[in-house]
Amino acid sequence: MLQRRQLMTAALAQGALGLALKAGSARAASGPAHDAPLRSAAFGRNPWLQPLRGWNDGVDRLAEGLRVRGRLPSELRGTLFRNGPGLLERGAQRYAHWFDGDGLVQAWRFEGEGRVSHRARFVQTRKFQLEQAAGEFHVPAFGTRIEARAPLRSPDDMNTANTSVAVQAGRLYALWEGGSATELDPITLGTLGPHAWAPELAGVPFSAHPKREPDGTLWNFGTFAGKLVLYQIGADGRLQRSQLLPLPGAPMLHDFVLTERFIVLLLPPLSLDMAALRSGRSSFAGAMRFDAQQATRALVIDKATLQPRRTLELPAQLMFHFGNGWDRGEQIDLDFVSTDPEEFLSGVFNSMLGGERDASRSIPRLQFLRLDLASGRVTQHERPEGVEFPQVDPRVVGRRHRYLYCPALRGDALNDARWGFQAVQRLDLRRDRVEAFDFGASVVVEEHLLVPRPGSSREGQGWLIGTGFDVRRQRSFAAVFDAEAISAGPLATVELPFWVPYGFHGHFAPAA
Repeated sequence: MLQRRQLMTAALAQGALGLALKAGSARAASGPAHDAPLRSAAFGRNPWLQPLRGWNDGVDRLAEGLRVRGRLPSELRGTLFRNGPGLLERGAQRYAHWFDGDGLVQAWRFEGEGRVSHRARFVQTRKFQLEQAAGEFHVPAFGTRIEARAPLRSPDDMNTANTSVAVQAGRLYALWEGGSATELDPITLGTLGPHAWAPELAGVPFSAHPKREPDGTLWNFGTFAGKLVLYQIGADGRLQRSQLLPLPGAPMLHDFVLTERFIVLLLPPLSLDMAALRSGRSSFAGAMRFDAQQATRALVIDKATLQPRRTLELPAQLMFHFGNGWDRGEQIDLDFVSTDPEEFLSGVFNSMLGGERDASRSIPRLQFLRLDLASGRVTQHERPEGVEFPQVDPRVVGRRHRYLYCPALRGDALNDARWGFQAVQRLDLRRDRVEAFDFGASVVVEEHLLVPRPGSSREGQGWLIGTGFDVRRQRSFAAVFDAEAISAGPLATVELPFWVPYGFHGHFAPAA
């Protein structure tokens, strides 16, 4: 377990960063145009981008008795929880960065006999409640220069709880990588407040991509003030172990890989320009610097000891999302999706918040990496398809897997001015074969999850479930596929009578 004294020392450094953010944001300064707040009236009318307007009234929604096209599997019962930035402007100001919006958690409930309901509620963080009462932004953001009008005592004062969700031992959490997990009522989605896994871990970041092993053990990390915190949480929801390690030079770490014996973190060559941050010239994201001359480091940690085993180097690159990883002897294989660092840091990545889509967007590619711990050798190759949000069957997390499931770009969508993905695909790694279903030019596809069929044991036997946006009808929907016959199209789609803001990540919780 972590020592309270260690965490108090780290917390002092963390608080100093908060003061730097406050001091910098309080000064009026000219800076990069891409992280200055937008005017709310500037949002355009690109039909693909309408969900990026946000639900800026901050009002929750409930829709019952939803229309189902097709036939839902009778065994499919449970809830698809999803999270993402739901509120993107207040008063006359609009965020410049998609990552800054307040968390909106959705619950798509599949109740059997064709009954489906949808509930969406904003996470009532301290930040949300303060700004909702004030009617304007009061707290600095990750990618938008906002003047601080409230005390910043810890990262939880900036916590948007907007990135992902996790369910452990029946308890639901909204996650944001820079702060605490926020517990929600899994039935009503009402906010219960920040959750600490142990008294000494109160306020310590709990990242947005925890990994659950087949036995129900949950692993995660958090980073702050040059430190890495590791979590091991049992299937019963109790903290089993935690560890504090030094982690210099990593201002942003979004995801990681778990294998049976190791934890692997890829540390891109990012640094933080503290002078720009303190001066108010940049937001946190705007103060990041990517050095293409430096290596990306693969930090391999032994799960048995929670201590570093080896650090290997690979070419400079940036990534957000991993699919899966597995180990065999001293060899680790893993897969992830590459991200263009220039596009992310230059602001092109978020040009859509102004209602415009930049057609020069780079294509994210699936990468396969092999780390040899004995020799230090690293090999890497990529697939040609444009994909994101890779997922595997939850029964093979940390084990050798055959299938990867991703939203994908197909055909003309690789080059035209549309935004987002319009297909879902399954990549068979054993046969090097892609099976896909293309929804067509008028649909934007979000993350899809593999939900195992009750009683099944074969990898990939189950349903692929996710959400999307019908551009022509301006409505959001959920789709359910037979995961072993994706090209046949959805077994069923469930339609909402309105659109929901685009989200990031989700979790399917089977009915008890």
